[in-house]
Amino acid sequence: MLMLNAFSRNSRRAAALGAFAIGAIAFSGQAAAAPQTPLFPFFLVLPTQQVAPPPTVQATPSEDENATFELPARLRRQVVSYATREAPGTIIIDTPNTYLYYVLGGGQAVRYGIGVGRDGFTWSGTQSVTKKAEWPDWTPPPEMIARQPYLPRHMAGGPGNPLGARAMYLGGTVYRIHGTNAPETIGTHVSSGCIRLTNEDVSDLYSRVNVGTKVVVLPMTERRADLSTATR
Repeated sequence: MLMLNAFSRNSRRAAALGAFAIGAIAFSGQAAAAPQTPLFPFFLVLPTQQVAPPPTVQATPSEDENATFELPARLRRQVVSYATREAPGTIIIDTPNTYLYYVLGGGQAVRYGIGVGRDGFTWSGTQSVTKKAEWPDWTPPPEMIARQPYLPRHMAGGPGNPLGARAMYLGGTVYRIHGTNAPETIGTHVSSGCIRLTNEDVSDLYSRVNVGTKVVVLPMTERRADLSTATR
């Protein structure tokens, strides 16, 4: 009986050891088959991503490239005292002093700085406004083309057009009172006979002038002191 009990205990011990051995083998097999997972997966090094630099942005040119130009004080539009026998509404071109006067009456006028004809291209006399145009086209006359053959034969109106924002045509001549895309030429003798103002000033004058307005152009030979004085 004692031997039977001892055998039984030894059998159970062997079975337990066998089960433990089988489990250990199974566990080691699974461990070998499974991929090795890092202990701290969040430390994985990812490939560096190349970030392209932002595209270069070029500044858009200003539509009004002359916005920063400022006229000298004497050439700025202003109301002045001006003695004349001409009726209110008359335009007087003071060629020597590079001024245009729009007569208001009562001894006053609006004075504008202007650019006038260069040497050999000034003229004088009395004309009238026969046509008005906003952002006019420019067709250089044949005599101008002959002197400057590189000029365009026709240019549509717009900010780049030499006639600027407004034009007032004088009689049957080729001359005009017009704006300009080169305000730095105001106060100089530079044109082929036309009278130029800044675009702001020609727009102001245009709003005052009607077709039929009288225009008096004083000659260079009548150079005289500027007797006008600002009133405001």
